[in-house]
Amino acid sequence: MTPPTDDGTGAAEPVVPPSADPGDRVAIVAPASGAAARYPHVLDRGLETLRERFDLNPVEFPTARRDDDWLADNPSRRARDIEDAFRDPDISAVLATIGGNDQVRVLKHLDAAVLREHPTRFLGTSDNTHLHSLLWQAGIVSYYGGTVMTDLAAAGGVFDYTADGVRRALFAEHVGPIESATEFSDHDRDWNEPDALDEPLEREPNPGWDWRGGAARADGRVWGGCLAVVDTVLAADRTMPSVEALTGGVLLLESSEERPGPAEVRRVLLGLGERGVLGAVDAVLVGRAKARNPFEDPGPEARAEYRETQYDLVADLVAEYNPDAPVVCNVDVGHTHPVVPVPVGGRCVVDPEAKRVAFPGFEG
Repeated sequence: MTPPTDDGTGAAEPVVPPSADPGDRVAIVAPASGAAARYPHVLDRGLETLRERFDLNPVEFPTARRDDDWLADNPSRRARDIEDAFRDPDISAVLATIGGNDQVRVLKHLDAAVLREHPTRFLGTSDNTHLHSLLWQAGIVSYYGGTVMTDLAAAGGVFDYTADGVRRALFAEHVGPIESATEFSDHDRDWNEPDALDEPLEREPNPGWDWRGGAARADGRVWGGCLAVVDTVLAADRTMPSVEALTGGVLLLESSEERPGPAEVRRVLLGLGERGVLGAVDAVLVGRAKARNPFEDPGPEARAEYRETQYDLVADLVAEYNPDAPVVCNVDVGHTHPVVPVPVGGRCVVDPEAKRVAFPGFEG
């Protein structure tokens, strides 16, 4: 996979795809896992949100409700859905049903030139980090957030903060300045119980962003995503941008419900450091760490300690390679609620003095 390029770094000049309008058709695809086949009611809830909250017409593409076995056996069909959705002139945005763990197998079947020729807004998280990185290389700004079965099907209803962020990602020219949410949740309801989706998630006060590291202002393109998937991006090296292309940019990292321990987090950060990424970027955004999952909840104090330990570790390792880079922890992005879809490949301004994070356009 070699995307078109005109800047000499292996990455194409970035473009922001056209925004959607209320009433538009949006594609629903499963480029990662087949969770929608196991939990169709969760997908239905997310589609209802798109219709009722955003006045959009979701169109299910062939992979949307396929099961894990079929998707695993047909990575080329998953790629075809993505390309077909981008090609379709009646589709204004493409949304992933959910993440997974083998999207890396889809990449070799994708023609980045096709995607570049038909730039379309893509929303997804977690394993979709692979597709975000491919789109980054192809010069297409995409949005890390707005996953149908998680962000848009949240038990008890989508968070207002999330709805505002997704609305910007879909309908606005740019995401613009963001602020910290006032409350958050990393609670999960049991998807095996359909009625559980009507029960609100447990919420707690959000302590806000945690500013670490240097005081230098950063202004550059965002690259990154889920920590574990970034590690696979590094290992597979199919869509990994060059250090030259990442120079002056902003690194995005967040962790999943797998709750990686300090050793795993350190290993991934060391890989990024020795690859030259940590020294090249001008700032790091760290999404709020998910500290529990449906199988393990250590309690509120231990959850807070888990998040703090992860933020300490990331900030310390970034400082080893780049002491001037600001590190903003506990940002509302990733596997908890609420989230703002971060424009991967888009412009990000991180201002430690003003305690400000914004995603303006390239022309500003």
